[in-house]
Amino acid sequence: MAFYFGKGASSITQRLTQKQQRFVDEYIISGNATQAAIKAGYSKKTAKQMGTENLAKPIIKAELDRRNAEIQSAKTMDMQEVMERLAAMGRGETTEETVTNKGEVIETATRNADKLKAMELIGKRFGAWTDKKEISGTLDIDIDIDIGMGDYDEDN
Repeated sequence: MAFYFGKGASSITQRLTQKQQRFVDEYIISGNATQAAIKAGYSKKTAKQMGTENLAKPIIKAELDRRNAEIQSAKTMDMQEVMERLAAMGRGETTEETVTNKGEVIETATRNADKLKAMELIGKRFGAWTDKKEISGTLDIDIDIDIGMGDYDEDN
């Protein structure tokens, strides 16, 4: 069964059943295949199995990949942009809008607490202040356990 969703619908979307399309929509929202299957109209008894099966279907996987690519847009920050903004905050190159008691909005310098937090996050990203130390290498251990019969008393 195929549905046509109007002009501009991808060929993948056209081949999904209505229930599969609802599954994709719900999975994008929750990330939970079982809950997505239930909300798409599958039986609660078979929802876990159907969710797993749906995720394994190439047509559904392709639609999920396509939809996730749409979500990853210019509005989403990548790690480089996050690091650049944190660096600008840490250097004091940013300003904040502050509302005065009179209701006026004024530009103020970034607070020192925000600068410190930005520098802390950058430091954590590069492992500068970790409480844990990673140790790698090999360790040769030779364990020799001798289990003997032991001493016992003969009563006879």
